[in-house]
Amino acid sequence: MEDQKLSVQLKQYFQWPFILSAVFLIMLFIFFLTGNYSSGLIGAGFLALYWALMVGVIAFRQKQITAEMVSFAMEFDEQQRILRKEFVLPYAHLDMNGNVLWMNDEFMEAAGKDSSFHKSIQSVFPELTRDKLPTRRRRTECVVTSGEKVYRAAMQRFSAVQGTRDAENLIGVYLFDETELTNLIDEKNDNRLVFGLLSLDNYDEALETVDELRKSLFLALIERKINKYFAELDGFVRKTEKDKYFFIIRKKGLDEMESKRFAILEDVRSVNVGNEMSMTISIGIAYGADSLIQSAEAARSAIDIALGRGGDQVVVKEGYNTRYFGGKTETTEKYTRVKARVKAHALKEIMVTKQNVLIMGHKIPDVDALGAAVGIWRCAATIGRPAHIVMDNPPESIREMVNGFRNNPDYDTRMFVTIREAMEMIGPDSVVVVVDTNKPNYTECEELLYKETAIVVLDHHRQGKDIIQNATLSYIEPYASSACEMVSEILQYFDESLKIRAAEADSLYAGIMLDTSNFLTRTGVRTLEAAAYLRRNGADVTRIRKLFRDTMDDCRAKATIIAQTEIFESCFAISECPSIGLKSPTVVSAQAANELLSVVGVKASFVLTNYNNMIYISARAIDEVNVQLIMERLGGGGHLNIAGAQLTEVSIKEARDLLKKTILEMREEGDI
Repeated sequence: MEDQKLSVQLKQYFQWPFILSAVFLIMLFIFFLTGNYSSGLIGAGFLALYWALMVGVIAFRQKQITAEMVSFAMEFDEQQRILRKEFVLPYAHLDMNGNVLWMNDEFMEAAGKDSSFHKSIQSVFPELTRDKLPTRRRRTECVVTSGEKVYRAAMQRFSAVQGTRDAENLIGVYLFDETELTNLIDEKNDNRLVFGLLSLDNYDEALETVDELRKSLFLALIERKINKYFAELDGFVRKTEKDKYFFIIRKKGLDEMESKRFAILEDVRSVNVGNEMSMTISIGIAYGADSLIQSAEAARSAIDIALGRGGDQVVVKEGYNTRYFGGKTETTEKYTRVKARVKAHALKEIMVTKQNVLIMGHKIPDVDALGAAVGIWRCAATIGRPAHIVMDNPPESIREMVNGFRNNPDYDTRMFVTIREAMEMIGPDSVVVVVDTNKPNYTECEELLYKETAIVVLDHHRQGKDIIQNATLSYIEPYASSACEMVSEILQYFDESLKIRAAEADSLYAGIMLDTSNFLTRTGVRTLEAAAYLRRNGADVTRIRKLFRDTMDDCRAKATIIAQTEIFESCFAISECPSIGLKSPTVVSAQAANELLSVVGVKASFVLTNYNNMIYISARAIDEVNVQLIMERLGGGGHLNIAGAQLTEVSIKEARDLLKKTILEMREEGDI
């Protein structure tokens, strides 16, 4: 009864300003009705002043009045007041904007504030932003921290007036101390076992550059650095082969390794006892699998990816997520051709057992993809297996070369087939050979990879997390300059009776020239040996130069690209290619990106073009910046100095802004 009386009195108290306003209005009406206009105007002025004062008081004192009313409500019942005030859980009331109205003793201690504090709760617990407060949902939870304490904040809306649920205009906050639980979870996570494999990438090649007396010292220094590094992390490491190690560390040790960007890579590379070539290592790490066996297998998969990407880097697999570290140096060329010979024989064995060979490159194929496909076609033709190159609509840059094969009576009219025709041909007795890419979504026809057939992958790009799975034969060599170089080596070991023709040699030679920028980049001993082999078999540089000639529109577009180039962060050249009117804008973009490297001070160049509702980025560098790492952040890939990416559902301006943001983030993180 007392509560009801108090409620009626409060309502009457708050109604008095409105009653007085009504009396004033009646009085003014009488003044104007009797013609006493001067008195009416004076009264109207006083009434306006009264209303202004009331609005000001309500606007500026509402929060304090509400807080005082809540405090009064809490203090009204002595027993309930004591229970709430001395409640063992920190408890507080907030308004719908997150301002503190009332706190009990425990909450004041947790927040480090006193009862006079009525500001936003976010100033105490930054995690409790306005979007975390319950609005449509009546209950929400959020983890907050205060010093070394960790709390789970449970929030619930309630009404200031009992029995009026529709008018829920206050928020109750409980804090549950979960510091000990959080520490136990963190400790358990830190002590999880992490498996890893370490491989010395260029063991034989580096040893060849050390004289006989210092080889033992060279290897001993490297082994000592590896053992010391893992010992400091409280890890277990054992040498399994002359160039391979197995180790186990705790998760907190891995966190320390990541925070220091795997300093072991540089430590091993810095060992020098007179060797001309530095030793590099690759590391594969895995954790988070359902069993220890699965984690060990994932570590083996991680080291394979690291080696497939060129070595001198670390690959960390956490469940289905993969992280990459290092890989900033150019891949060391391997002079031995043993691997090429083994892969050539394996490819022949696969083709012999099949009745149909389908060959495809990447979408919008270039000369390298075409030349490699033609080389594999010659392998199949040599052993009498029908082969077909899958290509729907060849771009302008390679159309003349494709038409040269189509119009040549020495070649089968079905040498090139469309995607639809390839889908009708494929069967269990077929083999699909993918060249110049190892990403399934980059291939000319991804659906061919999911049929019940054998798959062969031949590529020179570094592997990423999205690779073609379940390949019967995979030959990925990041040190190779081009897919045409790899195929040229395979041709020499595939079969003794194999003889390539001049047109085929031209296409392979053109592919090498394209990817090496006329033998200026990524050109090694084996690149020149492959070129020499092709020249001996009829490759003509004059014919190839004619194929590479640009149209006047292409020349004007390259001039526009260079003229509109922006120098970002003093060393990154970024520009856009006008695709309208160009038959092959992606080729023009790549050529312009190469030319921008000739500008003094430019460490990397990026040219963007909008083509077929997709943004293509051509990235180039000389040696100071690894553009492959940048393009991987954007979903692409490539090599240290030649890379690219394809972006969908973004405008060219958004793609440009995203590229700049990525460059800045990677510079801050130390990745470039």
